Amino acid sequence: MVTEDKQTVRAVLVGIAESSASLDACERNLSELESLVETAGGVTVAKVTQIKSSFDPRTLIGRGKVAEVAELCRALEATTVVFDMELSPSQIRNLEEDMQTVNVIDRSMLVLDIFALHAVTGEGKLQVELAQLKYTSPRLVGKGIELSRQGGGIGTRGPGESKLETDKRHLKERIRALESALSEMERNRAVMRRQRDRSGLTEVAIVGYTNAGKSTLLNYLTDAGVLSEDKLFATLDPTTRRMTLPSGVDILLTDTVGFIRNLPHHLVEAFKSTLDEVRYADILLVVADATSADVQDQVKVTREVIEDLGAKDTPILYAYNKCDALQGRGYVLSGENTVFISAKTGDGVEDLLQRLDRLVQGSKRLCTLHIPYEKQGIVSQLYGSYTVESVDYLDGEIAVRVLLDTKGLGKYGQYLGEDAGTDE
Repeated sequence: MVTEDKQTVRAVLVGIAESSASLDACERNLSELESLVETAGGVTVAKVTQIKSSFDPRTLIGRGKVAEVAELCRALEATTVVFDMELSPSQIRNLEEDMQTVNVIDRSMLVLDIFALHAVTGEGKLQVELAQLKYTSPRLVGKGIELSRQGGGIGTRGPGESKLETDKRHLKERIRALESALSEMERNRAVMRRQRDRSGLTEVAIVGYTNAGKSTLLNYLTDAGVLSEDKLFATLDPTTRRMTLPSGVDILLTDTVGFIRNLPHHLVEAFKSTLDEVRYADILLVVADATSADVQDQVKVTREVIEDLGAKDTPILYAYNKCDALQGRGYVLSGENTVFISAKTGDGVEDLLQRLDRLVQGSKRLCTLHIPYEKQGIVSQLYGSYTVESVDYLDGEIAVRVLLDTKGLGKYGQYLGEDAGTDE
């Protein structure tokens, strides 16, 4: 819980709609921003919307609206104003000068603050600090108050907070050091990924909008013990667990960081090695909150992030979660690649596993591998990771009839026979 003088931070939210037609979308975005403020430990005391076709370059919202928000803050004893869009350093400085006693942050700064709150592992903390320094420090410099925002409040904390009190040169040095440390961690993660690849197991990444229930689903399926809270961005660090599908085939299931609208660029860049779990997965399990009024927009955002990460061609299974809370509203979507579940109660999970099983099996081909006797250890590897139909010991080689997925074909493709293209 964030406190200022032992009181919860009270925030006023500001959103801009470019036309009356987009006002509903603006209000939905402010509702999401309110959830972000709550996750950061604050409370929203008012929401201000403005229909404005062009932005004021000095304050974004114009002098009259600034005065209105300032008066609202005084009346409601609000200490923080959160804008649902990105602010420039000069705009933050101008807004705070005009409003005097309030702390002004934008949506990206709020998201970074939440990531700082939830970072647990060493890598996660370094990733958050790097993103904070790259995004936030220019805005703090613009404030002209010696880079200091200590005194509490949303948008002021994190692993990099003390570093923000140093000068620009030291900040640049810190950024270089963080990038170097994260590069080394990325190399280590790549080694771990190659080790997983050598296992031959299909890798399934659980992805989706933040707070859709991804960690709850991983816990239900694997007893992973991952922190699962009804808050945005409860999970930052990926967790991988092995599980067995109904057919007896083992897969690797990975929980990933949640997505959100307008995910800050520096955050995506800093979390590159973590988000690569999505890029290199064989199958994506997209989990969506079926109870959300914006569920289709959230799925759209998820697909856009998947595409941005270079994984648009990866097979996808959609799981609409929290169906136990629909309260008779029913299911409005269906399809072979769509299933409705409750990760909390287990409803629909059996159907999910059956469809996931078919997806995993459908990506495999029955092939014959011709293994030299001096490499017969490969036969044991195949038995450990794949379905082996038959093994024939011939003159000079071992012919293994085995069901291989794309990863297996890449690993053992040099031993393929003439029937490599056979689908069964």
